[in-house]
Amino acid sequence: MRHYPFELPPLPYAYGALEPYIDTLTMELHHDRHLKTYVDNLNAALKGFPEYQSWSLERLITQAGWLPDALRTPVKNNAGGVYNHIFFFNGMSPPAGRGDPDAPRGDKSAMPAGTLLTALERDFSGVEGFIKAFSAAAAGVFGSGYAWLAVMPEGKLTILKTANQDTPLTRNLCPLVCIDVWEHAYYLKHYNKRPDYIQDWLHIVDWDRAAGYFSDAQAL
Repeated sequence: MRHYPFELPPLPYAYGALEPYIDTLTMELHHDRHLKTYVDNLNAALKGFPEYQSWSLERLITQAGWLPDALRTPVKNNAGGVYNHIFFFNGMSPPAGRGDPDAPRGDKSAMPAGTLLTALERDFSGVEGFIKAFSAAAAGVFGSGYAWLAVMPEGKLTILKTANQDTPLTRNLCPLVCIDVWEHAYYLKHYNKRPDYIQDWLHIVDWDRAAGYFSDAQAL
């Protein structure tokens, strides 16, 4: 997955592992069709440009301005689609007490802990303050896009929204958590009720992984 030809990575869990919060069919379609389309389109765009086939996914995103005109927009859209979807899928984990809607949020560490918790308390007055601000940002994405928790170069946490397949990488930010709010991410189960989807998604955030990203960012 480091460079062309890019491959469709498997989910890190079974399609139905996020039930009841995200349904099996949505995960199958989202991964096997939507992400696969971005992977296929990115490979098709790069096929005739061998001089860029050694570029990593991150380099294609952050240095898209160096690409020729014919390649720039297809790569920007599809490389972003690959990166964002993989980050989104990897950032979730099966819920504790699977099948119990009253189970604690998340399977791998029910809530943030350690240095990430300290940073959330510093920058958002605690976990609940973060959840309120993040949920509002995700609900407020106009049209299609994502909401992110990311780290700024000086170490401060920030919440941002990106449209379509834009990524935090082009803003020199290190992403920690991501929710996909394109309608295909939730419409089969939640219909047009994006806030309900956001509340369900909070049960399956992989906070251990987010904490790992945060530790890596602090080490840079």
